[in-house]
Amino acid sequence: MMADTSAEHMPVWHGPALFSFGFRPFFLFGALWVALAMALWLPALPGALALPTRFDPVSWHAHEFLFGYLGAVLAGFLLTAVPNWTGRLPIAGWRLAALFALWVAGRVAVLVSSHLPEAVAPALDLAFPLFLGGLILREIVAGRNWRNLIVLGLLAVFVLANGIFHIEALTGTYAAQGLGLRLGLATGIMMIAVIGGRIIPSFTRNWLAKENDPVRPVPPMQRFDRAILLASIALLMLWVAGPRDMQSAAALIAFGGLHLARQARWTPLHTWREPLLWVLHAAYLFIPLGALAIGLEQIFGTRGTAGAQHLWMAGAIGAMTLAVMTRATLGHTGQSLTANRATVAIYFCIFCSVLSRYLGSVHSGLTHLSGALWLAAFAGFALVYGPALLRPRPEK
Repeated sequence: MMADTSAEHMPVWHGPALFSFGFRPFFLFGALWVALAMALWLPALPGALALPTRFDPVSWHAHEFLFGYLGAVLAGFLLTAVPNWTGRLPIAGWRLAALFALWVAGRVAVLVSSHLPEAVAPALDLAFPLFLGGLILREIVAGRNWRNLIVLGLLAVFVLANGIFHIEALTGTYAAQGLGLRLGLATGIMMIAVIGGRIIPSFTRNWLAKENDPVRPVPPMQRFDRAILLASIALLMLWVAGPRDMQSAAALIAFGGLHLARQARWTPLHTWREPLLWVLHAAYLFIPLGALAIGLEQIFGTRGTAGAQHLWMAGAIGAMTLAVMTRATLGHTGQSLTANRATVAIYFCIFCSVLSRYLGSVHSGLTHLSGALWLAAFAGFALVYGPALLRPRPEK
């Protein structure tokens, strides 16, 4: 897992601090991009702005959040965590800058894809996670860190889902409700379940011990956790394959119940005094809540599943990535692991954005409120944490 602080045996790099460690460019510009994408999508949705992309506005919005933004955060996380896993030097300098440039090229190409040959945007967009996966595979093999091959496997499925999304969009399918989106979303949820299942109980245990609280969460990745993760793959694949079947609805409800039981073992109610901890627990809670909401919507069919899916998209993924980015930035830039008022305000904005988007299925005006709160959360992250991401870590 990515520790709060690392040994950070840095390779020699005398260039911009932005490219001294993987989390720096991808956390900062991932947040800036997802804020900009929201600012573009809000007027594009009613037709006030025509985006120069081959995607319809909703599919572009879904793609750039799930594959564009989450892809950047995954890169930042993995490029920072893998050195801790393997004991090898982090990827930095011009290699990191080149990888970042490839991600930027993918974002630009998808946005202006209507002005490019059909194959250019998919090729550039998919090149980034493929190169990232190759780098991570090399590090894992060199470090003989076989236990983390599961994360690389999930990344491979994520790339496959992105490719399917492009094919669906190019062949006239409404990609925002297609197989590629569901597979990508399910994979993102599994990544949070795997990685969150490691870091949340570990960070919770460390903090409770520091506070002299006798309560302790169950250690991560015990037999119970492994069984739930294996079951989760099967249950999610039922939903991916048949999103409107009663069988998949029942699978999602079972999935939600399993993850509620899993999270209860991590003593979430004992973390309310520490924002950097309770935000992780609150974000993880959207995994079972989203599953239950989507499953119930499939059964009763009252509002459609778009709002319920945003409990996963904006809640589990959006809130969890913000929680990880704030904590990791503090730890890896030499700051104390304390959430200031601005950080708490960022958390407040993202959770209110999720709630507004869910209720927006009933009151459409709330969708724009949700977008504004989303902008505030991610632009707020860039404003509050950007300076630390751009400057060198202070000397001890």
